[in-house]
Amino acid sequence: MGPVARLVVVHGTVQGVGFRAAAVAAARALAVTGWVRNRRDGTVEAFVQGAPDAVAAMIRWCHQGPRGARVTRVDAADAAPASHSSFEWTPTA
Repeated sequence: MGPVARLVVVHGTVQGVGFRAAAVAAARALAVTGWVRNRRDGTVEAFVQGAPDAVAAMIRWCHQGPRGARVTRVDAADAAPASHSSFEWTPTA
């Protein structure tokens, strides 16, 4: 099976707690590609692409996040694959 892609939105206390930096580290450890960013509504959004098991593991990680995060909900939807060679932190949307 080829790579899958998911667009993930993480709700709760997820800004100002190092979520993006920790997400980059987790994604790189899991060998997924994509990006993570804060959104103006207080959520964190991520595009995650890679092997199905690795993407699922990254979404599971998002349910907890780093120390200090208080995740209340994670929404994940299928997304069209894109060309990313790494996992990066991008500007707020």
